[in-house]
Amino acid sequence: MTGQISARTFVVALCVSGLLAGGCGDSVSEKDRTGKPRIALVVKSLANEFFKTMEDGARDHQKAHADAYDLIFNGMKNEQDVAEQINLVEQMIVQGVDAIVIAPADSKALVPVCKKARAAGIVVVNIDNKFDASVLEEENVRIPFVGPDNRRGARLAAEHLARKLKAGDEVAIVEGATNAYNGIQRKLGFEDAMNAAGMKIVSSQTGKWEPEPAEKVVSGMITEHPKIKAILCANDSMAVGAVAALRAAGRLDDVLVIGYDNISMVQEFMKEGTILCTIDQRADQIAISGIELALLMLGVTERQTPVTLITPDRLK
Repeated sequence: MTGQISARTFVVALCVSGLLAGGCGDSVSEKDRTGKPRIALVVKSLANEFFKTMEDGARDHQKAHADAYDLIFNGMKNEQDVAEQINLVEQMIVQGVDAIVIAPADSKALVPVCKKARAAGIVVVNIDNKFDASVLEEENVRIPFVGPDNRRGARLAAEHLARKLKAGDEVAIVEGATNAYNGIQRKLGFEDAMNAAGMKIVSSQTGKWEPEPAEKVVSGMITEHPKIKAILCANDSMAVGAVAALRAAGRLDDVLVIGYDNISMVQEFMKEGTILCTIDQRADQIAISGIELALLMLGVTERQTPVTLITPDRLK
């Protein structure tokens, strides 16, 4: 995926820059191990299909590498409950896991507890939603990131939308959480494409990543700005909420909607023409890449590669 750093490539870069204390593979000595390393995957909302896909990918990967590590999966009921996610990380520290792979609900608030995990000798890998660079600097901690280019992804969706509109058309943005780096980047990507195409952004408000808040926001937007031609949603859950608001107002036929995440419900909406497009950033691969980077940082570098039987009939 464009914008996603491969785990192995990233570790090489870390080795060169000296970010891995003691050198690559030395942060946890294999000779001191009595069992498999435990990796905790900590995500955001369990109600969001995107993170269910992330969980499925991680569990499939662990089953395929059952001899290499054990997986602990944690998530929050409410994507906005930052305190709950901080508590989950605290629990993982107490349990003494070997690594934490985290998609933070808040790009700033989760940095201190992840620094605490690092201080306890736990490897931390940041996935999906990038930690705030200024807070990392303030806390004097470096945490590697694995994830997509959210700004580019949002721009791709918005450029596709722009081809369905004309210069001067009014559009609105339903933002993600304002404390989330990926939400900020998606908003910027939407703005890049809309401004370049000469559209008029008449409203931009947060839908808090959830369908119900987004539905209320969109209902207000189309009431205040009845000439709106498109709603750009920073995730698919909010796009579902936007559809509900437009359906209730009888505006589904004249307002276009775009999303981000490629969940199954939005795929169905696209088939019926209710949603124009979305972005697939491969949630399963984000989780897997984060786990693989954590394993490499732990020094678990042995990996099985496939073997294939070749017979004469398979030769070209």
